[in-house]
Amino acid sequence: VCDVDEGVRNSRAAGVKQSGGKSPAAIKDFREALDDDAVDALVLGTPDHWHAIPTIMACQAGKDVYVEKPDGHNVLEGETMVAAAKKYKRIVQLGTQARSSPQLAEAIEYVREGKVGRIRFAKAWESARQGSIGHPPDSKPPAGVDYDMWLGPAPKREFNPRRFHGSWRWFFDYGTGDLGNDGVHRLDTARRAMASALEAEGKSLPDLPLAVSAHGGKHYFDDDQQWPDNLIATFDYGECVLTYEMRLWSPYRLHGETEGAAVLGDQGYVVFGNRQWRAYDRAGKLVQEAVLGDHSRAHAMNFIECMQTREHPSADQETIGHPSTRTCHLGNLAWRVGRTVKFNTQTRNFGDDDEANAYLTREQYRKPWVL
Repeated sequence: VCDVDEGVRNSRAAGVKQSGGKSPAAIKDFREALDDDAVDALVLGTPDHWHAIPTIMACQAGKDVYVEKPDGHNVLEGETMVAAAKKYKRIVQLGTQARSSPQLAEAIEYVREGKVGRIRFAKAWESARQGSIGHPPDSKPPAGVDYDMWLGPAPKREFNPRRFHGSWRWFFDYGTGDLGNDGVHRLDTARRAMASALEAEGKSLPDLPLAVSAHGGKHYFDDDQQWPDNLIATFDYGECVLTYEMRLWSPYRLHGETEGAAVLGDQGYVVFGNRQWRAYDRAGKLVQEAVLGDHSRAHAMNFIECMQTREHPSADQETIGHPSTRTCHLGNLAWRVGRTVKFNTQTRNFGDDDEANAYLTREQYRKPWVL
């Protein structure tokens, strides 16, 4: 068990002992685990800015990796993670757990069979109300916390309780906003369903959208959050359009779900939620539904099985994890530059658009944590 917060580290180690009967080693620096031949894999539940570098170093050390979403803090980090997994032939599973749900696979097959007709539009959304994080003053780091290690590659700043446990995700230095937090789950499902619908027509969904635009901002909460609390992003895939809506102030559901995805065809539509999926015909009548259940265990088991078989896991970093995460990064990037952007698949950047290209990576990585 590894954590830079001594209190968290000891608590989690005690929890493992209570559930499994054995006391795990409790360490502060993940590099100790990389040097340990008894360690086969790393499970990364760190803040976003600490996803890429440990994954890459683990691949170099011959370890497999289960990394929580998003796959990195920016596009270049994700692409470097993919390159490391390929070079060192490692298994890297992204924590988009719905990819291991057999019930969701049934829903995707329902779409692939053409039961909702020709799909040209899909949407994903977050409408679960969040609270204000306020404006707390800077302070000293809590006792037992290696704050410099926690910052890692991010810029050196004074400690602030809102830039730490839980609420770090709302700051540019460490997180990717709710688009990269929960949005990656919804966009992954929407992309998967859209791709399946096109397969029914003998077509394929492009790996990348042709153009991305985003509009929104800090419109509701008066607090220190830097990422928007009100946002709509549009992804143009040529024949299909995908939208993402974020309303962190909303106290009610959309299509019966606080967060979800939907694909809309000319013969009906399907709504995907966290715990269920529902199919409707062209008259809006419910024609099929199923409970999804908890697929976290199945996703973890899939990772362990693939460590043994060396087959691609259900949320393989290269083919699934990074493409879906990259969609989120491109949406955030379009919002930050305030205009439509077009990613060049050949050059892997935005051509001569220096402003957009700057957001493909971090301005500077704090030594020694250089990408």
